[in-house]
Amino acid sequence: MWRPSFTLFRKVILTSTKETSAVSRVFYSSRGRAPRSTAKLTLVSASVGILLGAGYGGYTHYKVNSKKTQLPVENEQYIFLPKAPEYKPHYRVVNDADNSNLELIFFQYRTCPFCCKVRAYLDSRGLSYDVVEVDAVLRQAIKWSEYKKVPILLAKVDGGYQQLMDSTAIISVLETHLRDRTAQIKELIRFYPATRYTADDGKQTTEISNKYFIMHNQPMNNEAVRNAEIEEREWRKWADSVLVHMLSPNVYRTPGEALDTFKWFEEAGGWRDAFPAWECALMVYVGAAAMFFIAKRLKTRHHLKDDVRLSLYDAANKWTRELSKKGTKFHGGDQPNLADVSVFGVLSSIEGCQAFNDLREHTQIGQWYDDIKEVIHRRRGQVIPVKN
Repeated sequence: MWRPSFTLFRKVILTSTKETSAVSRVFYSSRGRAPRSTAKLTLVSASVGILLGAGYGGYTHYKVNSKKTQLPVENEQYIFLPKAPEYKPHYRVVNDADNSNLELIFFQYRTCPFCCKVRAYLDSRGLSYDVVEVDAVLRQAIKWSEYKKVPILLAKVDGGYQQLMDSTAIISVLETHLRDRTAQIKELIRFYPATRYTADDGKQTTEISNKYFIMHNQPMNNEAVRNAEIEEREWRKWADSVLVHMLSPNVYRTPGEALDTFKWFEEAGGWRDAFPAWECALMVYVGAAAMFFIAKRLKTRHHLKDDVRLSLYDAANKWTRELSKKGTKFHGGDQPNLADVSVFGVLSSIEGCQAFNDLREHTQIGQWYDDIKEVIHRRRGQVIPVKN
């Protein structure tokens, strides 16, 4: 692996996985500087999944500063399966115009913001895929995986199924493949190594390197294109590290809002069709009560204002101010880019909540949201329910 110190590119030479081939693959990505030594690396996040309800309420992603306490193990959790696990799709998205030749199985909580982000991406690219709704209490649908968080995507590849994990990494891997169909998914995951480590609090955590980068098979010599990709990457990070943390304290602001939010999750996620009545009740009432208290801690952790709505409005205003400066319909110009899709995906997870209604009323984000929603829905395939 070769990392030039004085350019904006990172060049990675990957030997072909075929033992009989002497050809190597070369990919480039724009990067400001070479990464630090692994031994000295301090990861800026540790994930804690709160699985107390399907949907967004059941999956809240925390990030805290923590140091590695043991050597990393790369790619340990990229599971490869010789055949697909047994699963019952909740519905299928079928697009007759999809020419990607991808066969995808998507494991999700319907209203989890990270799952919504991946689903928005899949739909924006007009891909076909099966959707499996995961029960946040028992998680039986992903018992085959060592990685116990959602989203998880299985992609059919030569010889079996390749697992992809982490919403941002899933998008980057698929986007790299779609831009260069010769770049196989089994090869591409080697550019996004998964590092598993034990944080100071003793929890096992997985971090995926390069996950915000789209790999290229040649250097980007066009400065405007390179700068646009760097900006896109920064907004994708903002969606994960700032915007998403505004959601829980707002949708669970009061006991009444928390219960209303979970009832919407139950309806939007089709829980009654997918799970027994007792599990639905458990997820709604226990989940709402738990998340009300957890939201208070999140408000403090992420330094939100006393009136958490104001922090949510501030985040939306930051996004729309930049859009106004550009003078374009989307951050990507006339068409949405990955930043637009990511921010839309995160916000779509609270579309049925009072917090979202207040957001539309008190900020200018509504027009952008409606515009990108229309684009994504136009590109999306037909949603076909599956009777089990």
